Amino acid sequence: MTAGPVCVLVGVMGAGKSTVGALLAQRLGVGFHDVDAAVEAEAGKPISEIFIDEGEEHFRALERRAVAAALAEQDGVVALGGGAILADQTREALAGHTVIYLSVEFADAIKRVGLGQGRPLLAINPRATLKHLLDQRRPLYEKVATHTVRTDGRTPEEIADEIAALLRPGSAGRSTEQPSPADPEEMDR
Repeated sequence: MTAGPVCVLVGVMGAGKSTVGALLAQRLGVGFHDVDAAVEAEAGKPISEIFIDEGEEHFRALERRAVAAALAEQDGVVALGGGAILADQTREALAGHTVIYLSVEFADAIKRVGLGQGRPLLAINPRATLKHLLDQRRPLYEKVATHTVRTDGRTPEEIADEIAALLRPGSAGRSTEQPSPADPEEMDR
């Protein structure tokens, strides 16, 4: 059994989790595990086909199992699918892990995902759907994040370098991170 991943990347589609994750793993000399790729391997077909053939609920069940396995078995960089944090059990399982939220604003996200070809959640009205997903999921990403790294207008290499600096022991890093929100009750004091 491993001690767990070096870090877990979360963020909406288009944030760069797969691209940055692979670069980061290379820089750190560790493995890279993409949960979406693991789901596709288990199902034997692309996620878009899982959505069509078995539906989103079936996909989410496969995703929850794949996330749990990755958190227990992987010791490198793990990238979660954009919607993985919707599951309560996944958010709970992330507690105690170093979670990097790759933040992206709508303008950059839409440039990166285009019209969503191959992305089942963007099959109808991709711009409005992506905007809704960003608004809906942002609080959940922020809740599970140890660090937030902005990706807008930056290259994957710059982002991977920033995260690598954040992960160095004793390093304050050169982060554009935002502090994790405090307990809401303490914020009112």
